[in-house]
Amino acid sequence: MKILVAEDEPQLLRVLTVAMEHAGYDVDPVDNGLKAVEHAKENSYDVIMLDIMMPVMDGITALKKIRESGDKTCILMLTAKAEVDDRVTGLDSGADDYLTKPFSLKELLARLRSKERREDDFTPNKLELGDVTLNVSKQELVSHNSIRLSGTETQLMNYFLLNQNKELSTEELLNHVWKNDIDANADVVWIYISYLRQKLQSIQSSVRIEGDKGGSYKLVK
Repeated sequence: MKILVAEDEPQLLRVLTVAMEHAGYDVDPVDNGLKAVEHAKENSYDVIMLDIMMPVMDGITALKKIRESGDKTCILMLTAKAEVDDRVTGLDSGADDYLTKPFSLKELLARLRSKERREDDFTPNKLELGDVTLNVSKQELVSHNSIRLSGTETQLMNYFLLNQNKELSTEELLNHVWKNDIDANADVVWIYISYLRQKLQSIQSSVRIEGDKGGSYKLVK
């Protein structure tokens, strides 16, 4: 699981990064909200952690900008006990959860493990880009007409829509869509990319998947 953590207190940022990396997570640490927004725009994450009080750009503003870009990543706010109003504002602005400082590393890691177990709870049932909509529960792709998708096609399209306009490597796609299939490889990813491209064309959508076999792919409108 890949995590972006934004915290301006150097010692806490270092402790959080080391603890999460030791637990097996891939962590990108930044020290202000603007850097968090820039990283979220360029990279795909499973969880984004934002401290509320940060220089350059505070966590609430960063949260709003990330959500305005269409990013549906699970966002966890880090708040002080006195920041009750900010917690409410954060949740109203699109945060999924919050942790109140001081918190234990055990609690943080338990929250992350819970998120891994309940990944579907943080994913909207309907996702859109341009003229195309994915209904996850119905496994249906809709534009000028509609078409049913297989389970794997749905997972792949879902991941693309959660990370629209971002370059996703073949390895990232394998880790998120085929994580339990040890036999999956770049050829399998390419085959399913081809399937989705054909189905996007069949429903006359202007949305397309850019990229070549073995490299990175991007869903764009």
